[in-house]
Amino acid sequence: MSQYRTHTCGELRAADAGKIVTLAGWMENVREVGNNFAFVVLRDFYGTTQIVVDSAEMMKTVKGINKESTIAVTGTVRLRESPNTKLATGEIEVVPEKIEILGRCRYNELPFEINRSREADESARLKYRYLDLRNPAVKNNIILRCNVVAALRRAMMDHGFLEITTPILTASSPEGARDYLVPARKHPGKFYALPQAPQQFKQLLMTSGFDRYFQIAPCFRDEDARGDRSPGEFYQLDMEMAFASQEDVFAVCEDVLPPIFAKFGTYDIASQPPFRRIKYLDALEIYGSDKPDLRIDLTATNVSSLFEGSSFEVLADKTVKAVAISNCSLTRKQIDKLLTDCEVQAGAKGYWFKVDEKGDLAGGIAKFVDKEEAAKLLPLEPNTLVLVAGGELATKLVGVMIKTFGPACEGHMDKERYEFCWIVDFPMYEIGDESGDLEFCHNPFSMPAGGLEVLLKAERGEIDPLTITADQYDLVCNGVELSSGAVRNHDPEIMIKAFELVRLGEEDVKAKFPAMYNAFCYGAPPHAGIAPGVDRMVMLLAGESSIREIIPFPMNKNAQDVMMGAPSTVEQKQLDELHIALVGELEE
Repeated sequence: MSQYRTHTCGELRAADAGKIVTLAGWMENVREVGNNFAFVVLRDFYGTTQIVVDSAEMMKTVKGINKESTIAVTGTVRLRESPNTKLATGEIEVVPEKIEILGRCRYNELPFEINRSREADESARLKYRYLDLRNPAVKNNIILRCNVVAALRRAMMDHGFLEITTPILTASSPEGARDYLVPARKHPGKFYALPQAPQQFKQLLMTSGFDRYFQIAPCFRDEDARGDRSPGEFYQLDMEMAFASQEDVFAVCEDVLPPIFAKFGTYDIASQPPFRRIKYLDALEIYGSDKPDLRIDLTATNVSSLFEGSSFEVLADKTVKAVAISNCSLTRKQIDKLLTDCEVQAGAKGYWFKVDEKGDLAGGIAKFVDKEEAAKLLPLEPNTLVLVAGGELATKLVGVMIKTFGPACEGHMDKERYEFCWIVDFPMYEIGDESGDLEFCHNPFSMPAGGLEVLLKAERGEIDPLTITADQYDLVCNGVELSSGAVRNHDPEIMIKAFELVRLGEEDVKAKFPAMYNAFCYGAPPHAGIAPGVDRMVMLLAGESSIREIIPFPMNKNAQDVMMGAPSTVEQKQLDELHIALVGELEE
């Protein structure tokens, strides 16, 4: 028993009938029946209980209370005449003897109806997030997040990992995204940076002799928002293992994640180990994406030969890929609508034709397609829809087509499951879009497959550096990238040679990564790691399409906290202490 309540609003059952109890919570609703009779719904974190007001005195008290005020109700539990089987407390009700206001709601009108807050405008939900979180449907996502994090922590410790926290104030490092900078008051003109990830620290822990590290790590990146990415900050299950290979990391993830997904997920089926391994280039060729959704059975086929010298100039003599969808009953209108959606996402126009019930080609670009030649490349059974993409964006477009048409065509997607896969053998280098020069494709700290020997061959011109792959890997679930990881480049000689290929020498490496370079010179173990995103994981488990639904206090798409008013201006005194001068006009 506490000072304010003897029971919670989700606790009382038929066996409690006759007890005198005190409940406390928010007055969710009042339904008046006549002058001196009303039903009050009292809600707390645990559930709701019906309060039945049947006296003039109690009715007068209730009428003076606005909805969403917090109240304490003392009264007698009795059985309901008409039980509500949908509620855990639906067999009972409480007849009050005393109602006390604990925290008055001073507004007659709320920004939105609490139990329908998810239907409200997002800006209102974020501004009044503390009200939005009172909605049980919203609150349950946060409870799910808490339970998933607790389960991840237990599983990692069961696998011998130590939870070690790493610094939040650190040095700026070129990790691919913009840093959030923090001015250093005691060091004028210098700045800390919030960590984009604990990457260097966790590798330094491996050089320090720790064998298995993890943390639920906060990460900070000044990036634009997306449906699966929150601007500003996010959390990841960061882990690193000494004396470990790629397969060692895979084994841990394949042991830890499926039980958690099966237990807490919207679906109770998850891939069992080993997860499917797909080479990066194969993923692009087969699925049009390095984030394939393996619940969909559609794949892409290169049909460039079908349009060699074609009179359809848009596809003539270009890279052309196609997706054949059997037993497709979509109408022409539905096909055109979905293709328009694909065009918006991929930035390229797609085409189509069908195989009718007689086996003839019809619709779309059918008149430009030779049936006999097409049949050599594609399965052309009656009622097959063939989607076609050509040009530089053909791969991207077929990837979007597969993910768009798969769910829309009956029988081609097993939605109610979690399908994991590993994407492996990423390119070590690429040609930069802006520079036109050789650049690192992903993580510069990854070990090149083949080690120093393959780098020396590239330096001597014996092989194209674009053919070098790295021991990097992505974990993908249902078409969502959960994480990137790698076997780390722990050898200073190999590290320097890898950077030399992108025109950076030993002095550049020492200047940009002094702690890690020096630590590796004292003898570093081979090590590997990964960092699945907690926010994305919970988003998948909750069946949500927006990551903001599973974050307690998310920012909006413009990286603003409209509830707290962040970012905000500060006083001139604070700027002076930090030796900061604002230049130019400030936006309101």
